[in-house]
Amino acid sequence: MTTYVYETIPAKAGQKPRHFEIKQNMNAKPLSKHPDSGEPIRRVVLGGFGVVSSGKAGSESPSGSSCCGPSCGCH
Repeated sequence: MTTYVYETIPAKAGQKPRHFEIKQNMNAKPLSKHPDSGEPIRRVVLGGFGVVSSGKAGSESPSGSSCCGPSCGCH
């Protein structure tokens, strides 16, 4: 079972959503109503994590640096 974060969908502008966790099977569809109160809810998508390596993984550029180009943020 996986733990997912859900939030209530505020009925009025300015209301803050309440966050809570629900354990569900990974194959289960996201819930649309709170199991206890029946309030409308939505699943919150959280960021994952990445792995940063300081080694020379991948190919080198013609200049000999291990940077992949200006879009990688190392220039």
